[in-house]
Amino acid sequence: MSELFDPVRPLVVEATEEDIDMSYVDGFIVAVPKANIEAYKDMARQAGDVWMEHGALSYAECLGDDVPYGEVTSFPRAVQAREDETVVFSWITYKSRADRDAIVAKVMEDPRLQGEAWRDVFDGKRMIYGGFEAFLEK
Repeated sequence: MSELFDPVRPLVVEATEEDIDMSYVDGFIVAVPKANIEAYKDMARQAGDVWMEHGALSYAECLGDDVPYGEVTSFPRAVQAREDETVVFSWITYKSRADRDAIVAKVMEDPRLQGEAWRDVFDGKRMIYGGFEAFLEK
């Protein structure tokens, strides 16, 4: 039986990052006051357009619907969400970390996203974000 798999094994062992079509993901969690949801949606639509125009593969913004306040950890606890706020979970996908770095540099220079209008919509100090290398995609 092992002889059957031996010819395949070198393909798996020798596969390089370039051979595997996995993406890179930026993830975000933020608390948004319920009174600012429509303003946040408008801002997100514009930001999504900018990211996509600069090369992102996808852009998603999701409003918390079933996000319980946990006893020890939870999405609301992570961003210190108050009673009058909801949690927003967002992600942007890219072809690779290198693509992400180049795209983010362009996005940060894009005049449509300049200024600090977002400060009136949510508290950026409580945002959680990070970049993640995908290892499984189906």
